Amino acid sequence: MAGRKLRILQVMRAPVGGLFRHVADLTRALCADGHAVGLVVDSLANDAQTESRLAQLLPHASLGIHRYDMPRVLGRGDLVTPLAVRRLQKSLQIDVLHGHGAKGGFYARLARLGGSKAVAVYTPHGGVLHFDKASPSGRMFHLLERWLMGQTGAIVFESAYAQQTYAQLIGSPSCATTVIHNGLASEEFIPVPPNDDAADFVFIGELRALKGIHVLIEALKDVRRPDGTPATLVMVGDGGSRDALVAQIERLGLLDRVTLSGAQPARPSFARGHIAVIPSLAESLPYIVLEAAAAQLPVVATRVGGIAEIFGPTAADLVPAGDAKALQLAMQKGLDDPKSSQAGMQMRAQYIAQTFSLERMAGEIEALYAQLIAP
Repeated sequence: MAGRKLRILQVMRAPVGGLFRHVADLTRALCADGHAVGLVVDSLANDAQTESRLAQLLPHASLGIHRYDMPRVLGRGDLVTPLAVRRLQKSLQIDVLHGHGAKGGFYARLARLGGSKAVAVYTPHGGVLHFDKASPSGRMFHLLERWLMGQTGAIVFESAYAQQTYAQLIGSPSCATTVIHNGLASEEFIPVPPNDDAADFVFIGELRALKGIHVLIEALKDVRRPDGTPATLVMVGDGGSRDALVAQIERLGLLDRVTLSGAQPARPSFARGHIAVIPSLAESLPYIVLEAAAAQLPVVATRVGGIAEIFGPTAADLVPAGDAKALQLAMQKGLDDPKSSQAGMQMRAQYIAQTFSLERMAGEIEALYAQLIAP
């Protein structure tokens, strides 16, 4: 992108999941285009996997990676960290503060209080949208969102669903808003064929109830291959619901049909199944759906969040969340009618290649930055 090169501070809490994937991709793209980028992350997020991810990103973050206390819920860090970020943005002469997620968004905008010249951009990534407005915590966070609107240059929603949900929960934003979908790199559109010993289905994600894992196991129970033998499933991931999941698998007598392989990188794991299943109960715009479809796997998924935006012309194939019977029927159809599954996969992959590129995502965010700082 031609024009002035900017000094940008990306603010997030924990470098995990799709939020970090987005920030990492954006940081690399901005650096490649000549902008100076720094990161602010939680000082407590320091396990081995986190350290490895940040170390890989450091060469692209010429303004450094800075750590401050960012509690998951309310804590002392919520009082002192915004002041620290404000001092940092002054010392680094930051043009753009981009907050990601609820906490990153709060800190980036609170850091502007007191007359900062930097503009603040905010991407919710779900975050505050997952709080029920009837709960005490939901009311508090939604009140903070409305209060910080005056410090917000623009809100970037990763899906039209997120934009609509924000307006319903918090109200119509008084600042500029835009929808910029997440994007994939060109190499992610190379097909990943199944291994010779691949299971019928593969699930990749956190092992927690919100991901629909218990619904998936209930659905699998009655799925059969065309020859009548029971269908199999590989589950790639880990999480707090693992013990409950194992108990459910044992109770339903599925130990010989379900393989729990622990956390593994997503792309090579696609080869472990013929059909990807994403049975989530709630999502924003999940990368795993984009990645699986781009790798040319047939995908069975639920109609939650922005998944319908990813499915595009094949959105009618989505199933209701939390409905084990509907999920079972969709999985059964995938085995019984492979030609239809392949046709839907090809249509979906073509649509995603046209709509969800990393180059487009980064370019649109850069253009927004330039627009906000223009005199």
